[in-house]
Amino acid sequence: MEFRYGLSGLGSDIISPSDRISSGGGGTSITSIRVVDIVLDDSHPRFEEVGGWNGLGTIFFKPTKAPVFGDQQSDQRAKPSLSNIKQFPLINEIVYMFSLPNPESQLGGESGEMYYFNTVNIWNSQHHNALPNGLTLEENQKADYTSSAAGNVRRIEDGSTEINLGSTFVERSNINPLLPFEGDIIHEGRWGNSIRFGSTVSGSINSWSETGANGDSIIILRNGEDPDNNPDGWVPVVEDINKDLSSIWMTSTQQIPIEVASSNYNSYNSPPETPNQYVGTQVIANSDRILLNSKTDHIMLSSATSINMNAVNSVNIDTEEHIVDASSVLLGSKDATEALMLGNKTIELMGKLIDEMNAINTQLSALISLPPGAPFAPLNAQAIQSQTKLTSYKGQLNSLLSKQNKTI
Repeated sequence: MEFRYGLSGLGSDIISPSDRISSGGGGTSITSIRVVDIVLDDSHPRFEEVGGWNGLGTIFFKPTKAPVFGDQQSDQRAKPSLSNIKQFPLINEIVYMFSLPNPESQLGGESGEMYYFNTVNIWNSQHHNALPNGLTLEENQKADYTSSAAGNVRRIEDGSTEINLGSTFVERSNINPLLPFEGDIIHEGRWGNSIRFGSTVSGSINSWSETGANGDSIIILRNGEDPDNNPDGWVPVVEDINKDLSSIWMTSTQQIPIEVASSNYNSYNSPPETPNQYVGTQVIANSDRILLNSKTDHIMLSSATSINMNAVNSVNIDTEEHIVDASSVLLGSKDATEALMLGNKTIELMGKLIDEMNAINTQLSALISLPPGAPFAPLNAQAIQSQTKLTSYKGQLNSLLSKQNKTI
């Protein structure tokens, strides 16, 4: 029994009418073709032939049913039809092709060019939809493309089919698609990266629908799925904020069960709600490492309540100058009450105390009492003068205490 969609590898090397899907009314027809080569950069040997950088994404193709032997070559080519979305196909994927005007069309006549769009979703796989030619597959690889009640399906269980997908693309059998929920719009890359425009879905198996009402919006941007997902790449999965490699979640009314590295809020008299209990609008970025870098201007953090910096080991600040402008700075504990000393004033006042003590010692070192029992007039005068000054300095001691910085 012949496989459908050209898996038998039989057919003509020219595009036949049976390959075309007419748009009706005599309009342009749409043709299915197999990609045999694609120009992605200036290292391609046919880079200049397709127009240099203006030809980026140009494919060379053969009709879907044409047999392919060995090195796949073709002089038939088509350009991508979309200018703002780059979704270039892999070798051996099937795309739709049609004829549309080219720059020369404005000169009149029937000038046109072949364009392509959309990889045909043959295997319903976000990883790749290459349709291997039956004549190029080994017998043991044909088992990867089996028949089912729903038609031919792709079930790669040994890591790779070894079919040609390009010079760098390596097929992986464990890249799972996302499980859709009603109303979702999902954009998926080929490697477990995705954007879900979704919502709360009551009773679903996802982790963000425990709170809120059906239809409350959520956006999940994910790069790299959970390494422990089902190894069968055709089984759909759901994002996991704790296990996916990197992700950004933007919520509205959802409660996200994130497991944070540290949740010590001892510095607060009224601590914030823990991250996994918070319900409401928030943006969560979760990864092994997060870097914010401003190349020429500021990084500005602004909060209506507080900015919490919570780390398991330490919070380090390396800078030429560290400025804190606050009415109260508590060091060591939120219960700190002991005021810090003002360094410059402390040195100045302690210097004055030492000078007065030295003045007394100077008088004492040269003191002579003649006749015996006579008053020590110089010492008496110095003592009276120093007593007055020391009393004044004692009254200034409280001025050494910081009015802002407290410690324990």
